[in-house]
Amino acid sequence: MFKKNFLSLQKIRTMDYSGLKVKNGRLINDRPLGVTGIAEASMYRKQMKKQYKIDCIADGIERAEMRMDGSKNIFEY
Repeated sequence: MFKKNFLSLQKIRTMDYSGLKVKNGRLINDRPLGVTGIAEASMYRKQMKKQYKIDCIADGIERAEMRMDGSKNIFEY
């Protein structure tokens, strides 16, 4: 009986606690999120699409400002 309990205690002591820390007697999980490759690729693709839209809008604003500045020169005498 004692030998069986001792073996179960050994298993508990040898558990891998990488990414976990003890705070106030509790284990706090600081491990990175487990994301599959497909989910990660999807996330990157979504970020790229969003950045492309932002770049297009910024480019449009810049072009409009250039046109406005150019039209002022045309109408000045």
